[in-house]
Amino acid sequence: MERFAWKGRIKEGMEEEYKRRHDEIWPEMKALLKAAGIRNYSIWSDGITVFGYYECEHGVAYAEKAQAGSPIVDRWNAYMQDVLDMQMDAATGVQPMLRQMFLLE
Repeated sequence: MERFAWKGRIKEGMEEEYKRRHDEIWPEMKALLKAAGIRNYSIWSDGITVFGYYECEHGVAYAEKAQAGSPIVDRWNAYMQDVLDMQMDAATGVQPMLRQMFLLE
């Protein structure tokens, strides 16, 4: 199982709105993530910086392909634009992957 980590920044003053939107994540978005083989997904924050981590049951490439060009993902990204500054990888349509520096299992 491959791991994927990303980072972003919540726009100033939008921390509670960011949290609310994830507390009310759309069922179709959850279903898409699960269909992409994404498991153990968590997002962490220290204020305005957010860090996401998930495991890819079928590999990162499969998860990226399942999300790229999805109308659900496109709609979610548009929905989050007013609360989140996020750079997307034009080739994959998802957040650029962070490089793993350490792992303790």
